[in-house]
Amino acid sequence: MAEVHVVDSEREREDAFAVRQTVFVEEQGVDEALEYDEYEDEAIHFVAYDGDEPIGAARLREPEPGLGKVERVAVLESRRESGVGRDLMLAVEDRALEQGLSSLKLHSQTRAAEFYRGLGYDRYGEEFIEADIPHVKMRKSLE
Repeated sequence: MAEVHVVDSEREREDAFAVRQTVFVEEQGVDEALEYDEYEDEAIHFVAYDGDEPIGAARLREPEPGLGKVERVAVLESRRESGVGRDLMLAVEDRALEQGLSSLKLHSQTRAAEFYRGLGYDRYGEEFIEADIPHVKMRKSLE
């Protein structure tokens, strides 16, 4: 089981960014200019560890009152299917509840939509392309 931290130090932030760099930029070919954006400083970042090794990351923003947006959920390839993604999402949802958010939305890579569906997220809208990768919109009520 991963230990998930809400990022509160520069080291943890660097660890979260290192996971995202590995998964999105190196593995999936996402342009760094798209991966790191103007929302980095306003978002709440999360990093999952196995001991001292960063193995997962995510971030949460509140683009409109009461609605959170989960973004940049990433788990190292060697740790997928081990519950790390679930641990990250539960930590994000706990923080969202603490902030008084009533629902969460996200853009899931189409291939990961079933994972989010298993956590209670419902798909809406048509498939679309983001960073050259097929995605779907998903949403979950926290009430």
